[in-house]
Amino acid sequence: MKEKQCPNFTNYGLENHGLTNLNEVFWNLPTAVLYEKILIRGEGRLSHLGPIVVRTGHHTGRSARDKFIVDEASTKKDVWWGANNSPISKANFDQLHHRMAMHLQTQDLYVQDCFAGADPEHRMPVRIITQYAWHSLFARNMFIQPRENELQKHVPQFTVINAPHFHGSPSMDGTNSETFIMINFKKKLILIGGTSYAGEIKKSIFTVMNFLLPKKGILPMHCSANINKHGDSALFFGLSGTGKTTLSADASRTLIGDDEHGWSDNGIFNFEGGCYAKLIHLSPEAEPEIYSTTKRFGTILENVCLNSCTRRIDLDDDTFTENTRGSYHISSIPNASRSGIGGHPKTIIFLSADAFGVLPPISRLTKEQAMYHFISGYTARVAGTERGVTEPTPVFSACYGAPFMPMPPMRYAELLGNKLDRHDTQVWLINTGWTGGPPGIGQRMSIAHTRAMVNAALDGRLNDVATETEPYFGLRIPVQCPDVPREVLNPSTTWANPDDYKAQAQKLAGLFAKNFQQFAGQTSPEIRQAGPSL
Repeated sequence: MKEKQCPNFTNYGLENHGLTNLNEVFWNLPTAVLYEKILIRGEGRLSHLGPIVVRTGHHTGRSARDKFIVDEASTKKDVWWGANNSPISKANFDQLHHRMAMHLQTQDLYVQDCFAGADPEHRMPVRIITQYAWHSLFARNMFIQPRENELQKHVPQFTVINAPHFHGSPSMDGTNSETFIMINFKKKLILIGGTSYAGEIKKSIFTVMNFLLPKKGILPMHCSANINKHGDSALFFGLSGTGKTTLSADASRTLIGDDEHGWSDNGIFNFEGGCYAKLIHLSPEAEPEIYSTTKRFGTILENVCLNSCTRRIDLDDDTFTENTRGSYHISSIPNASRSGIGGHPKTIIFLSADAFGVLPPISRLTKEQAMYHFISGYTARVAGTERGVTEPTPVFSACYGAPFMPMPPMRYAELLGNKLDRHDTQVWLINTGWTGGPPGIGQRMSIAHTRAMVNAALDGRLNDVATETEPYFGLRIPVQCPDVPREVLNPSTTWANPDDYKAQAQKLAGLFAKNFQQFAGQTSPEIRQAGPSL
């Protein structure tokens, strides 16, 4: 039987970005062929039952301080300049681009032509050019694959060139380090260098979507989404570690996507064709759908520990990083939507892992509170332990994704508020963190109780339940919830010492107020007053 060869379009379209004098260029290789390339080139190792295990070197997460946007006239006034969006000159970008192209001469490259956005009306054709075969597989997993007849007509609106072995020079290029992620909206080009962390590829395209879609009246969102059998969508906003991926992967609901979505006049649509889940301490009992992907062909496991003899993985081992990741096509989740599209959401869940131990496990938000908490984007992380007591560290990330938001947060918040009004969407704040005290004193919220609260909110079983208002954040707490003990619902009753609870609540309220000062001049009095009372 004659073997059908994979199409090779030579250097078509690459010379437009200065990529010439290349060795071999591999176009749109399927997963099995990319596996062969990865293993032959020693980029990764095959693990038990089929996933590829790779290492990303000293970068095991995003390099937030190394992201730049080209400062040029056509986009300058729309960008939220600051720590998350640092300016870089056109001259520096062009110089670095030229040197990167020279670096890639005589090398092999991998190209994936894909789409970002499941809705055909709003999707964006993208081209991902990589040095590594495993990065090409990552792009194939994470973005939406064109049909064969669409490939011939694919004209990228944005291109990513990812060259991990090419490093910037701070003194020459104006970068902060040898690592860089640079977006040029005018040239529709993204340059990534000095890092092998694959998440930079998907987040750079997410940033582009976040800049382009609001101009069309579409709200881009850092959230997961699922849908029930009646067609009602639900959104889950939250920073890393809050449960956004875990809680949206529910066997009783169809998963639309786990990370990035748009909300248009048509409804919800996924930006991606895959999932990028955090894997550390993943539980087969609590997260069976995601756990099963760690034992499937096509999955990429980043920085997961592998037994070199048995080729079995250890998801509890954080030797390389706490931020172990799995990239897999969304079809690996049994109940995932293949269309990536859903109706307007009836329910929105804001997730916060509150390590201060004072936010209620569930509370109902007014529209103004929803906008306040959306702009705040709060969670907390464990900073360190001293004599058995862990001091929490607050994290505020506007719109639950400030590093990927190139426009001012109020632009996104206004879109959210308009859509909440238009579609009568209910918003809930859920604390997946601690209760009864901070880490070392209190305990982590039970995932069984959290799932019960989420399900009750999604099913409308809390709509007519009476609420009580807690005094520090003005949050309305349901007095009862199916399958959740009453004493769990109000955080003030879970602390051994009420004075300690009061002090911690006032401390967190003060941190909220301090953070929100930077947005006070851009928001209405109604939104400002929806925050904590001091």
